Amino acid sequence: MKNNQLDFTEGNIAKKMFIYAWPIFLSNLLQTSYQLIDSLWVGNLIGATGLGAVAISGTVIFTILSFIIGVNGATLTVLSQRRGANDEKGLKDSLNAFVFVLGGLAILLGLVGFLFSGMILKAMGTPAEIFPMAKTYLRINFIGILFLFGYNFIGTVLRALGDSKTPIRFITVAVLLNTILDPIFIHSFGLGINGAAYATILSQAIAFLYGLFYSIYKAGVPFSTPTLPEKRYFLVLLKMGLPSGLSMMAISAGILAIMSVVTSFGEDAVAGFAAAQRLDSLIMLPALTLGSAVNSMAGQNIGARLWQRVHDIEKQGIILILLVSISISTLIFISAEWLVTMFVQERSTIEFGTLYIKTIAFFYPFLGINFVLNGIVRASGAMVQVLVLNIISFWLLRFPLTFLFASSFGEIGIALGMGTSFVISSFIATCYYFLGNWRNESEKVDEMTRGETAAAKDD
Repeated sequence: MKNNQLDFTEGNIAKKMFIYAWPIFLSNLLQTSYQLIDSLWVGNLIGATGLGAVAISGTVIFTILSFIIGVNGATLTVLSQRRGANDEKGLKDSLNAFVFVLGGLAILLGLVGFLFSGMILKAMGTPAEIFPMAKTYLRINFIGILFLFGYNFIGTVLRALGDSKTPIRFITVAVLLNTILDPIFIHSFGLGINGAAYATILSQAIAFLYGLFYSIYKAGVPFSTPTLPEKRYFLVLLKMGLPSGLSMMAISAGILAIMSVVTSFGEDAVAGFAAAQRLDSLIMLPALTLGSAVNSMAGQNIGARLWQRVHDIEKQGIILILLVSISISTLIFISAEWLVTMFVQERSTIEFGTLYIKTIAFFYPFLGINFVLNGIVRASGAMVQVLVLNIISFWLLRFPLTFLFASSFGEIGIALGMGTSFVISSFIATCYYFLGNWRNESEKVDEMTRGETAAAKDD
């Protein structure tokens, strides 16, 4: 095992959670700063219209990419379980299967997204003044979607093996390049919104190539030339990857639906929501971090059949997410207006963004509980169950409540509806964690993914 790869099946859980989680937090912070920097340059060099175009296009890209990222989540679960079971053959074969299928899927969805960008934006009700910029920005980003997926996939593989530090390097490269290239392409080259998109895909392409080189020649990741996987691995992808992908699609499509509520309030609301969402993402960082961390940590212990440690991971995760998310929510609440003005200068836009942030800030600890518990459930391989939980969260709660509250209370109703859904969703996730049958799914995953060597040992 490489020096950066942690074994979560032994040792102090709280200590290892901190050691493993802080690089993920930093990676997520860098990824968020990537989006923040993009928005800062566009908002200040192009204006509120450009910022709105980036926000709407970014939502679409995330929706399409989320399916791949969701399937990619199955990678984290399968590989961490194979690592916990010390099954090198199963690890290598599973990795090959994911590379083969997900690489092809990324290319296919990139092509579909490029061809149907205009239709998607029209279906969202994109304001006419934003539409041309949004369509151009969206199509260029779809050209480079493979690079975005690629370096995120490599980071996921390394985290599944217990290495959360190395992926920071890839994201840092992308952030630094994008920070430098954005103003050059947008302003110096006079490319406007197109320049922001070109800077994005070029930065991601270089980060992907660097990550690929490092993982093969430095980290010892068992990548190989992709070959057609055995039938059982397609079944794994069908059983775990498809529900996981659909789960992420349910989330992102829900966000897309909420964006349609925002667009009904006009261009100022869209731009204000775009600025608020960038700050929103900072508040969500602890939840995203702990959700990913407990997935890997629980996955290794589930693979090793250490169930008491799995429950200890849940307890430590809940305590940590409450402490951190409440602290960050407080800071964001206090400085909300000043932070929004970093992105836009229009008064009406600033007022909407500030109102949204201050209203929703203290609802996010509930979302954090949801992420931690679902991360552990996902680690067992219970992807269908997580899909159902996310459908309930977004389509039976978040979108209807946001629409209802916005219709009843106006702009402030957007934040109130979303916040209320966070509270109810966390209650449902808690009930399922303690009362559901998700633990049984790990046996099925083990049977489908273990290598011949590990199977022989069992016999």
